[in-house]
Amino acid sequence: MKKLGLHEVKKEFLDFFKEKDHLIEKSFPLVPKNDKSLLLINAGMAPLKPYFTGEVEPPRRRMATCQKCVRTGDIENVGKTDRHATFFEMLGNFSFGDYFKEEAIEFAWEFMTERLEVPKDKIWVTIYEDDDESFKIWNEKIGIEDKKIVRLGKEDNFWELEVGPCGPCSEIYIDRGEKHGCGKETCKPGCECDRYVEVWNLVFSQFDKDENGNYNNLTNKNIDTGMGLERMAAVLEGADNIFEVGEIKKVISEVERTTGISYGKDKKTDESIRVVTDHIRAMTFLISDGVLPSNEGRGYVLRRLIRRAARHGKLLGIEGAFLSELSSFIIKLWSEDYPELRENEVKIKKVIKVEEEKFQETIDQGINILDAYIKETKEKGEVVLSGDKAFKLYDTYGFPLDLTREILEEKNLKVDENEFNVEMEEQRNRARKAREGVGNGAWSKDDFSHRFKSFNTTFRGYEDIKLSSEVIGIFLEDEKVSKLSEGEEGIILLNETPFYGEGGGQVGDTGTIKGDNFKALVLDTKKTKDNVIFHLVKVLSGEIEDGKEAVSQVDISRRNDIARNHSATHLLHKALKDVLGDHVNQAGSIVLPNRLRFDFTHFEAISKEDLAKIEQIVNEKILEQLEVLTIETTLEEAKKIGATALFDEKYGGKVRVIKMSDYSMELCGGTHIDNTGKIGLFKIISESGIASGV
Repeated sequence: MKKLGLHEVKKEFLDFFKEKDHLIEKSFPLVPKNDKSLLLINAGMAPLKPYFTGEVEPPRRRMATCQKCVRTGDIENVGKTDRHATFFEMLGNFSFGDYFKEEAIEFAWEFMTERLEVPKDKIWVTIYEDDDESFKIWNEKIGIEDKKIVRLGKEDNFWELEVGPCGPCSEIYIDRGEKHGCGKETCKPGCECDRYVEVWNLVFSQFDKDENGNYNNLTNKNIDTGMGLERMAAVLEGADNIFEVGEIKKVISEVERTTGISYGKDKKTDESIRVVTDHIRAMTFLISDGVLPSNEGRGYVLRRLIRRAARHGKLLGIEGAFLSELSSFIIKLWSEDYPELRENEVKIKKVIKVEEEKFQETIDQGINILDAYIKETKEKGEVVLSGDKAFKLYDTYGFPLDLTREILEEKNLKVDENEFNVEMEEQRNRARKAREGVGNGAWSKDDFSHRFKSFNTTFRGYEDIKLSSEVIGIFLEDEKVSKLSEGEEGIILLNETPFYGEGGGQVGDTGTIKGDNFKALVLDTKKTKDNVIFHLVKVLSGEIEDGKEAVSQVDISRRNDIARNHSATHLLHKALKDVLGDHVNQAGSIVLPNRLRFDFTHFEAISKEDLAKIEQIVNEKILEQLEVLTIETTLEEAKKIGATALFDEKYGGKVRVIKMSDYSMELCGGTHIDNTGKIGLFKIISESGIASGV
């Protein structure tokens, strides 16, 4: 058996499959692209799902990758066991309707026995209990004896989701010898002991599971395999677990150097060293791929990893921030395979340092209070901390529930999470009540959108600011009526309108709607989620009747002011990226006639020097008088040409791209000027944080 390290195994694998005519793709980012079903990439095949489903044509029918992955479902066990980890690399070879079982098994056998020189007598395999085809290949073609081919049930050897492509698996195990076993005569793959270690899973996607649970044969059968790089390296190096793999041992040695504590001497300190070692890899790669700490989604995964590692650093006696410097060591060890780590080093270290320092302010105070709660709970002879105390820690001191839970478990206590959730919901209700009455009151689009489902309205305001159309609906408060009289306020729907309905941060247009016998002032324009545009009006004279002709006139001076400010947000967005980094993304905005507000993701306050740079860049682009073009295209084409967008948002079949020369290009449905010179002067009045990471 070859003695190969982590990076050497990776190279051997990719070189082998390149020789087998596979396209070698570099690892995809940890943030899934156009896949809302996943928070983070957690398997080698995850970024390739569109190729398996047939939604997208693969660049080649054979591919192979080494994919970085993050799984946090068992984060509480990381450190406590030798095998749990959040970050890992997954080797995989894939076939999209090209080769199938026989070739996949032959490739795996050749790589294991000839490339890695694993002794044939140490290899065992498992197959799905009904998969006689795989048994025949392993037994007759490869030559593995019957007793070393273990049939397992659906739970172990059949890969499937609720619906879609699925199929049986065949897993490859390596026998590490009796010293790692349980001593039972029945010991074989599937046993709970550590003798047989699974290193490679071959998935044969041959069925399409429908909504009724029927398994239909796929016309194009696929291959999806996954080999855990760290686990394979551990076997080849003769290591007992992934924390003893050479490259990971280097990280442990650096933690030892930082803490002055030796690994392998004490169970509790070993646990903390493993947590730091694992989490520092995960956080470094996550930030490099654009994740920033926040209180939800993948941002919370990152925040939790940083906080958990920081706390275990504290348990190891480290005072103050240390993780950012440790991340440099990860970058040094992995940047040859992942050059983006070196490119993003400054950002990675800064994000970790800022987050860790924020947490240091919280942790001491929170732990002191929690210690008092623990003492009080134990004195009462109880084993459950009340949820209201846990919520107070969270709400008042920013102490996360998962950290409270973990500390309590170390003291053999639990927390009443049901009571915590009740407290959380009550807080949300208080927040909702506090927001009541904000906005347009009775004329809120949320109150009325369900009334407008039967209406169709068309926006013509990109081309026209004055338009003749027909009144197709009138509402007085929450009631559909046939007319509105002088002095009344209500809602008017037109079959076509030049008025822009509030959306994308841009406020709605105002102006007038006139007819033969009436004149109404448009106070605001809104639209429903189905893009039905409605006008909030006050009748100045006469009566507006349903079905009558009307002439709509947008307040052009106000519209132009809004357009100038909206175009300025696009320049600002790009300038923020130029100065602060590509991790900056829009997180909200409001575009008014007299000012704009732009919300964006960032991990710290902006310095005065950087604010001045941002302001200067925007004004330079205004003075350059860049031509502003509108391109109508498909979402896919917009992505191809590099348009900036919140691609998690819902867009229609056709999209509008606003292109400002070669400087800025964004998807946007708002109104804009045709030349940046018309914006005038751009001035930043203030900058502040409005939420964690925003």
